[in-house]
Amino acid sequence: VLGFFLLPGFFTLQPNEAAVLILFGAYKGTVRDSGFFWTNPFNRKVKISLRARNLNGEKLKVNDKRGNPIEIAAVVVWRVQDTAQACFDVDNYEHYVAVQSESAVRHLASGYAYDDGEQDELTLRGGSDAVSVALREELHQRLEKAGVQVEEARITHLAYAPEIAQAMLRRQQAEAIIAARQKIVHGAVSMVDMALK
Repeated sequence: VLGFFLLPGFFTLQPNEAAVLILFGAYKGTVRDSGFFWTNPFNRKVKISLRARNLNGEKLKVNDKRGNPIEIAAVVVWRVQDTAQACFDVDNYEHYVAVQSESAVRHLASGYAYDDGEQDELTLRGGSDAVSVALREELHQRLEKAGVQVEEARITHLAYAPEIAQAMLRRQQAEAIIAARQKIVHGAVSMVDMALK
């Protein structure tokens, strides 16, 4: 009878897995080592994976800093760092990560222009590394309260929204033609200047 009573206290953990122990609603600790364990049979064991996970975000339609509609998506690599926070500070930490990641991407996109910024202005298209660092920092601040560590965050999709894509393409072509003509004029003026000298 005693053995049958003690049997529910046994549990196993795989590598990169943790078990949060809860006794009658009170947090009693976390087991992080892999192996075979025994605990008080009345403890409820909540297993949490500590492995790195990918969140491949959906394409979001947002307005950039200048109000142009763009499509943007990001991938976030994250893992649970504090199991107690993940269990008790948020309702569902996986859903929390998904919602906060979408919110952070929307906020980031509205803070930068898509491209063709002012001189030395950071843009989504031209400063992808710096934008990724900014996204990672914002996600870290948002997800820290859920015990989640962000290891990497990168923009995976960036484009003008379909309704203005053709107009923006024509604008880019016009800017390229103007730049080419400026180069031709600059070359002609340089040649005349050399001839005068």
